[in-house]
Amino acid sequence: MEHWSPNVIVAATDGSDQSLRAANVAASLARSNDAQLFIVTVVRPPEGWWGIVGAPPPAESLGNALTDAQRVVLEKTVEGIDLSGVRYETVEEVGDPANQLANFADTNNADLLVIGQRGAGLVERIMVGSVADRLVHISKTPVLVVP
Repeated sequence: MEHWSPNVIVAATDGSDQSLRAANVAASLARSNDAQLFIVTVVRPPEGWWGIVGAPPPAESLGNALTDAQRVVLEKTVEGIDLSGVRYETVEEVGDPANQLANFADTNNADLLVIGQRGAGLVERIMVGSVADRLVHISKTPVLVVP
């Protein structure tokens, strides 16, 4: 039987303990396979972030808030996992998390997408199911869901 060895691994993170555990698994796999690791966070813009009435705020005000939030998530992830001996990049995306992650993995020819079973957003889970559940159904890339 042929040995499968991933060359590109995508780790999804939202800063939650679950996603840190998943990112640690991804880093370990990347290290043992000498694979490139992408640590990706996706921020979903709030519905109707421009407000109910009046003119929308300038795009950069939302952009700055999201960029700051993403930077905090990525810093927490990079500091919270063992990346010794791992080639990695951090990536910030905005949009629907499942779609953005699936597209990113596909575009970057990832061999594996690693995500925590549950993310930070309880309300979102109740409303639309978890990002992990959606990813398993829509991703062309194999998905490893870490409990």
